[in-house]
Amino acid sequence: MEPRFDINANELGAKLGKRFANTSMAIMQGPLPKSLIELVELRASQINGCGFCVDAHTKELAAAGEPAVRINLVAAWRESTVFTDTERAALAFAEEGTRMADANHGVSEDTWASVRKHFDDDQLAALVYLVAMINAANRLAVITGLKGGGYQVGAFEAAGAAG
Repeated sequence: MEPRFDINANELGAKLGKRFANTSMAIMQGPLPKSLIELVELRASQINGCGFCVDAHTKELAAAGEPAVRINLVAAWRESTVFTDTERAALAFAEEGTRMADANHGVSEDTWASVRKHFDDDQLAALVYLVAMINAANRLAVITGLKGGGYQVGAFEAAGAAG
């Protein structure tokens, strides 16, 4: 099934997309481990029902050597034993930053205290932008009808290098 709108084929969409990609590349080149970035992006994408992004982030995690059990348990991270305390703090932050309208009213003080315990200021800045950007990417993909299943590992990095 084709997307309902190829936003990058539009002149303004392509211009905005390039800036969006530049922000995403700055996050990827920042202080957070790639595996943590992918876990956070996967969790937000699962919550938002973004098939394209779930496809992309599960494939990137697998290609980076992440064990299947960890990839499969991201959706149930609270009920699993395979994530570190740092990863758990980031996943809680991702969930609360994604579900702001679900009567949670944003990130709780407990979650904020946990991320402050595990992340320095540069890492926290990257994590805040990461959660904001993956939520924006999920919305762009879902709104335009981009479907999961066809993502090729490395496509994001290749697009960033070309831009």
